Amino acid sequence: MKFQVEKALAPDARLGFDPALVRLSGPDGASATIWPAMGFNCFDWTVRHKNDLLKLLHAEDDLFQTGKATRSGNPVLFPFPNRIRAGRFSHAGRDFSLPLTGDNGTTAIHGFACRQAWRVVDQGCATDQAYVTGEYHGHKDAPETIPLWPADHTIRMTVRLYANRLRFETEVLNPDCHTLPFGLGFHPYFSTPFAGTGGQAGCMVRVPAAEYWELESCLPTGRTHAVDASRDLNDWTDLKDRSLDDILTALPDYKADPDGLMERGAIMGLAGHPDAILRVRCDQSFRHMVVFTPGNRASFCIEPYTCLTDAANLEHNGVPSGWMELKPGASWTSIMEWTFG
Repeated sequence: MKFQVEKALAPDARLGFDPALVRLSGPDGASATIWPAMGFNCFDWTVRHKNDLLKLLHAEDDLFQTGKATRSGNPVLFPFPNRIRAGRFSHAGRDFSLPLTGDNGTTAIHGFACRQAWRVVDQGCATDQAYVTGEYHGHKDAPETIPLWPADHTIRMTVRLYANRLRFETEVLNPDCHTLPFGLGFHPYFSTPFAGTGGQAGCMVRVPAAEYWELESCLPTGRTHAVDASRDLNDWTDLKDRSLDDILTALPDYKADPDGLMERGAIMGLAGHPDAILRVRCDQSFRHMVVFTPGNRASFCIEPYTCLTDAANLEHNGVPSGWMELKPGASWTSIMEWTFG
């Protein structure tokens, strides 16, 4: 079987959502399925390991009925990841106020792109891959956000499926005459328990980092501390009885592999495949890693961020947070990928 791009429909999709899906498939049952209308969310990634087809992303059973954009698959968090305090920030002498979408109406959370419909602008196959490219243009695709952000913005993403690898290539463009402030994050829900059906015992994670950001009500105070016993994931750590929701930083010095990427996190412990490892690899743009145990414990999140939670305010207050600014007409690129085997 060759690599190919197929069309599919979301079953019983909620009225008002375009049900069109894009399915990338390859030899031995490898596949990835993306929902363009829901933030270009890749909600399914399947690989073959030995004789088994393994679904490595968690999606809620009611995903297509509820359209809840940030609880399944791999939400794309842009133009800001995580939270902005009280939904308010300033840029270039102007004040902005965002809809309070998080924490019972006290914060803005996860940007715009994950809740908006993207347009498919390219797709294709080669001997070793299938790919699809989606694009979200803020002022064109979501004009209601025009007064909410300092500048227009376009994010273009290509998802490439290989035999045991899924790559996300991102380009951010500034089509405006004003400077664009932004950050990018990914929020993948990796399926657990890897070790079977009796909870997450035996599911091992590793996310090397020397420090974590102190949080109050899920928002950074601007202070960091050395990782303590409850947050130290520098060596393989069993997820049993652990509940994590932390922003790890002071990551190991960047040592790129031949693809220009470095492993920033990993999971192992799949039942029947104890030697198999799911690895999260990123380029050096990603300076922070969020680790999160969802309440249902059906998944575990290793989230690469280019900037800190509430970076728009922290950077303004003198805390280096990774918040970026893109000049008019400029572009920025990044790569994040997962491997399994």
